[in-house]
Amino acid sequence: MNPLLVDTPEIPWPDFSAEQVVDAVRVVLEDAATQRAAIGPRCAAEGATWDNTLGALDRATRRLEEVSTVVRHLENVCTSPAWREAHNAVQSDLAAFFAGIPLDEGLWIALQAFAETPEATALDPERRRHLERTRDEFRKHGADLPPEGKRRLTEITRSLAEKTSKFAQNVLDATNAWHLHVPPAETARLDGLPESTVAEAHAVAARRGLDGAVLTLHQPCYLAVLTHATDASLRETLYRAYSARAVDAPWSNTPLLLEILALRREQARLLGFSDFADFVTSDRMARSGGRAAEFVADLQRRARPAFETEAEALRAFRRSLEGETAPALEPWDLAYYAEKLQRARYALDDEALRAYFPLDRVLQGLFTLLERLYGVRVEPRPELPRWHTDAPGYALRDTDDTLLGLFHVDLHPRESKRGGAWMAPLRTTVPGEDEPHVALVCGNLTPPGADGRAYLRFSEAETLFHEFGHLVHQLFSRVTVRGLAGTNVAWDFVELPSQIHENFLYAREVIDLCTAHGETGEPLPSALFDALLRARAFRQGTATMRQLALAEMDLALHRLYDPEVHGDVLAFARGYMQRGTPATLPATANAVSSFTHLFSGPVAYAAGYYSYKWAEVLEADAFETLAPGHRVSGEAGRRFRDVLLSRGDAQPPEALFEAFVGRGPDLDALLRRAGLGA
Repeated sequence: MNPLLVDTPEIPWPDFSAEQVVDAVRVVLEDAATQRAAIGPRCAAEGATWDNTLGALDRATRRLEEVSTVVRHLENVCTSPAWREAHNAVQSDLAAFFAGIPLDEGLWIALQAFAETPEATALDPERRRHLERTRDEFRKHGADLPPEGKRRLTEITRSLAEKTSKFAQNVLDATNAWHLHVPPAETARLDGLPESTVAEAHAVAARRGLDGAVLTLHQPCYLAVLTHATDASLRETLYRAYSARAVDAPWSNTPLLLEILALRREQARLLGFSDFADFVTSDRMARSGGRAAEFVADLQRRARPAFETEAEALRAFRRSLEGETAPALEPWDLAYYAEKLQRARYALDDEALRAYFPLDRVLQGLFTLLERLYGVRVEPRPELPRWHTDAPGYALRDTDDTLLGLFHVDLHPRESKRGGAWMAPLRTTVPGEDEPHVALVCGNLTPPGADGRAYLRFSEAETLFHEFGHLVHQLFSRVTVRGLAGTNVAWDFVELPSQIHENFLYAREVIDLCTAHGETGEPLPSALFDALLRARAFRQGTATMRQLALAEMDLALHRLYDPEVHGDVLAFARGYMQRGTPATLPATANAVSSFTHLFSGPVAYAAGYYSYKWAEVLEADAFETLAPGHRVSGEAGRRFRDVLLSRGDAQPPEALFEAFVGRGPDLDALLRRAGLGA
């Protein structure tokens, strides 16, 4: 039997191959289509009930969702020409099937009929919400369109699936295709780089049969060069290469950008929305693209004074080092001089910090935090099958030893793996089912060095805490309806659990759990921890304005951009990015061409990048309830788990927030933490 069709709690990753994909997807797709097609006639014959409408739809789609998730995941983390071909061969059919659910007239009639029954009126709150949200989703996604509109919407869905997959693949290929060989005679160019970065660069060169060192555009290497390389020309070289990824042939994303934006615009208007941002946000907390834009503009207004002050302070600092004739700051100078300024102002050295954050220690400390905060236990499961040697498995168990879920952790970059960091559910279950939740956490953190241990930058430790916030949101779910379970929540709410977890790295108790010097085993000294606390608001105006510039660019592309009016899409996007940086961007700086958050899926974070800041407002406020004074409280943690994390989308996000905090959100909490005033 095709291994992709075997339904087991422990996913048999080594048994899967690209050759199995098309046949497996065809089988589960045909089965799902058959089951879906039977719902309307059965309801017409027997009368509509929960079991033969929403229950039947859940049963029809569940296995298809799980198989397609596995296929997509393996293309993300272990891609090869064969995997890519197989993945691409099934994507448009999968996208068309799921987009076709609300377009199924018989199913829509059945749902409407069920909504009028006494059973529907008497549903428990979770099932009632699922019914209401499903009907809203059907309307939003075209259930009331005429036949020609439904046909066109299906065509758009197929095309978006193909083009956004190609966009992501172009970014990966362009990233992998670039490298800079530094021969032995030019090793002075590596001055200033951390020893771990230099060692890895030599190891990369050796693997490629080259002498000297090889620098790449993978995040650990790229960030180390931009932050520490004393050779400005080296910083410039990597900056220009990184910011121009997927601009030129053979991996040019510019035509795809225009096509994706045009298709999204047509999709939104076909469905009765003025633009794609209004379509995306209509069922999120923001409610409209205009309100999201107002939120971004309000935060920009509040952050701009600090942004301008910080920019001048950085210029003045450079002049203090190099004299009054020091040149203007370029984009590739910002991280370099900011790190020097941070060291001078706070006696805080990123590389000195790194020595205290070996990955194994950070993970163990994170697991202990989960135990103290939520009353759970993380259990290594080395026997679980892996898709890669870098992806060990674990079990999450409750206080009474109940298995809450299984998960894998895959944290280091490789050429077969897409960039970034993410959590993804592989299987979502509901109470009463025998199988546990299954999920994963992936990242591209600093790889192990010569001693076999990986030492993390502090920001990488934050990334790990962030993704585990998503993980517990998924694995703690106790919602009785799968469609409302785990991270199936409004996109501008989903980042609250992840971002709230980052705060614990500023708690002394947690830092002691997560740090141990690689040579001495000592936890982070008080002087360094105090410096870390003092530096938390360092250049937060700059960081905030950059994030808001990305959000503003995203909304502008999906609300305002018209190629006939605005011309070059890269220049249009760059204009918004310029508002979030104190240095003049070169014409080659085209971050939008590799912006996978927006363009690697039919929706993804498109018209939703503002969500990071929206959720940050919520989490900054909620953290003051969860851990006042950064104290780890099992009582507060258990309440957070019960009231919010385990509830998925069983209630509106506003209601869940208020149930935990006791009131609506307060923007001033974020401003206080960021040092931006109130």
